[in-house]
Amino acid sequence: MAVLKLSSICFSFLSCFYMARRINSVSERWATQLLLAAIIVLYAPSVTCSEAAATQELLKGFKATVDPSVSSFQALLRDSTGNLSLGFLKTDGAYVALAVLHLPSSEPIWVADYPTRLARWSGRTQLIFNGSLVISDPHEKVIWSTGTQGDRVLLLNTSNLQIQKLDSDDASSVLWQSFDFPTDTLVENQNFTAKMTLYSSNGQYSMRLGNNFLGLYANFKQGSEQIYWKHRAMEARAKIVDGKGPIYLRINPDGYLGMYQTENQPVDVQPLTSFQRTINGLLRIRLEPDGNLKGYYWDGSKWVLNYQAISDQCELPSACGSYGLCRAGSGCSCLDNRTDHRSGKCLPTEIGDLCGGGVAKNNFRVLRRKGVELPYKELMRYETTLSLEECESSCENNCSCWGALYNNASGFCYPVDYPIQTLVGIGDEAKVGYFKVRKGADREKTKVGFGVGIGVVGGALMILVWIVGFGSYRIWKRRKALKRFLEEEGGVSPGPYKDLGSASFRSLEMCNR
Repeated sequence: MAVLKLSSICFSFLSCFYMARRINSVSERWATQLLLAAIIVLYAPSVTCSEAAATQELLKGFKATVDPSVSSFQALLRDSTGNLSLGFLKTDGAYVALAVLHLPSSEPIWVADYPTRLARWSGRTQLIFNGSLVISDPHEKVIWSTGTQGDRVLLLNTSNLQIQKLDSDDASSVLWQSFDFPTDTLVENQNFTAKMTLYSSNGQYSMRLGNNFLGLYANFKQGSEQIYWKHRAMEARAKIVDGKGPIYLRINPDGYLGMYQTENQPVDVQPLTSFQRTINGLLRIRLEPDGNLKGYYWDGSKWVLNYQAISDQCELPSACGSYGLCRAGSGCSCLDNRTDHRSGKCLPTEIGDLCGGGVAKNNFRVLRRKGVELPYKELMRYETTLSLEECESSCENNCSCWGALYNNASGFCYPVDYPIQTLVGIGDEAKVGYFKVRKGADREKTKVGFGVGIGVVGGALMILVWIVGFGSYRIWKRRKALKRFLEEEGGVSPGPYKDLGSASFRSLEMCNR
């Protein structure tokens, strides 16, 4: 299309130029030149736009730098449908990520994982393709690279970004693809293997496959993960055979999340709400920042919720934040009754252990609460103790233990070796919680409360000063108006009421009473 338009432009130029050479009249020659200018204005923009829209592959030698004037996303490559684009995505207001974006919703489907540092949103950050896709800047050199020797880059309408090698017979082979390096999202027909990990955008949660299950993990403590949701393969249609290879996960276009060991039959099927329904839009699942795994489909105008692994908010790993308490139907409160959850958080999120070079028992205070349990206690390790005191004692002098939950009925003691997250409130007071609170956290909370108090008092004083000042101004203004009125009525201006003792003025005063 661009070639045809360009040809027509050239033909118009030549025709008009030939006509201008044959016309003797000055006025007619001026009209011909005006026609030439009109052709340039009408046709040139359409040629530029068509060429930009047709950019569906990157070849060796491609180079693009970040445009600092762009507010959020700078498109570089599009798929054949025009719904997906590879480009520079602005993150945290100052950094750039190489991302595949779903353009109708502005949702990132894939983001390149920079192993060491982020690239800054500046005109010095660039993407080049020299056989490898490379993000670099003049100071840090190479920030991210695919490490390939390919011939071209394509973005498929499945959202899969590929680097291909062209063979002599015009065939192509895939050297690298984004489907092998997912971030927080999987789309339909994308295989998720046991070698891959899905991470939430905040890095707090992850998803992995085991030998016969799918698990969600929380990174509440550096170097240690806690599983909080586990789905074991039902093996209803096919059995998992030892030695036949690991299982993998895939979203089937028919509307289910399937685990497979071979291509023929799934070993597990988790139906989506769109199961066996025709969906024209893209299907995807995403590990959300709250730790839930949710599925969506695009209906042409919005993402529609299609699946969620955890349906009850109180079953999420940290629905109410650190030292929070979640009750079904009642929402969030705090384990410590002295703290109001509406203030934003109960106690600051902690890291590390409780010793910090000192004696453990001097570094924390103890918070106890009845009628609480962990939302995922079935996945927690536990010990059997004879009493609550024994359960608490096993945690008290352990620097890595942040708390323990005890069941008086079963004698099970659940040690918590990471900073305390949200607990679930229940009616059974036989379930008791013992929690450590770092003393520094109390001081920090006190400082925050003191700062809020100072702010409230300061605000009240400002309001009081404004009220007094505004009242004084109104009184001054009334007095000034009255003085002006009396001066005018005293003989400065003529009028029937300048004699204040007259009968008419007295009648007016009586009416006002």
